[in-house]
Amino acid sequence: MKTSAKIFSCSQSKTLAEKIAKEFGTPLGNVNFSKYSDGEFQPSFEESIRGARVFIIGSTEPSSENLMELLLMLDAAKRASARHITAVIPYFGWARQDRKDKPRVPIGAKLIAKILETAGATRIITMDLHADQIQGFFEKPVDHLFASTIFLPYIESLKLSNLTIASPDMGGSKRAYAYSKFLSSDVVICYKQRAKANVISHMELIGDVTGKNVILVDDMVDTAGTLTKAADIMKERGAISVRAICTHAILSGNAYEKIENSQLEELIVTDSIAPRISHNKVKVLSCAPLFAEVMHNVHYNKSIASKFIM
Repeated sequence: MKTSAKIFSCSQSKTLAEKIAKEFGTPLGNVNFSKYSDGEFQPSFEESIRGARVFIIGSTEPSSENLMELLLMLDAAKRASARHITAVIPYFGWARQDRKDKPRVPIGAKLIAKILETAGATRIITMDLHADQIQGFFEKPVDHLFASTIFLPYIESLKLSNLTIASPDMGGSKRAYAYSKFLSSDVVICYKQRAKANVISHMELIGDVTGKNVILVDDMVDTAGTLTKAADIMKERGAISVRAICTHAILSGNAYEKIENSQLEELIVTDSIAPRISHNKVKVLSCAPLFAEVMHNVHYNKSIASKFIM
């Protein structure tokens, strides 16, 4: 007998999960969250999942309650005898801690990977990890999807002449070159130095953007400091227009204000993280069809290779 597929959502990703379930062709499963007066919470599956393939959708952006909610749901599914438990994590939070960049600090991404497996995840589906090597932190299968399958059709629809792809830092150069290869465009790189986390002390542009329509590509936008500074420099250096595509729109602090006051013409993001507010410069493209298709292929044992190769 074929294992049934059931889709459930953590509270922070409910809107996206509803879209994914609709694309998948099955109703979103019923989960109840009980809360205590001190802030403790307990999820409860309100339907049988014994022997089922369970997909639990939840991005793990801070606060840490989002991660804790996912972990509790994984544990509940394990204890309810689900046969397969897939953690669908559109945005894998804590991924910037992928190595020891100075003494006496944790490798947070590795720790989170181990905790997810201990909680009960038998498979991970995620998108545009901050560092590709995070896949190796898991002992379970990881399907690492690329949002390029969402962004590239949109870029092509803009029909921009003299297109140049840009990376806002050296670490994103591989991603920028992959986009440029597909689009047959030039590449420029920004070199930045940080005074501390989220604070840029210096930035230089490597390459010529004079008379170019530039698109910055990155995996996430947090405070928007890097993107907006890069956009301003490029306009000063003669760029016709500057846009940015970033998979995960964290947009913390005064990020929206920075975007509004910058030379960025448009910021294109996915709904891997629910936008806090709508903004005239921020365009949101849904990743629901991508996740729904991959989840469907995983359930029916079909190839998903085309979805995580640029």
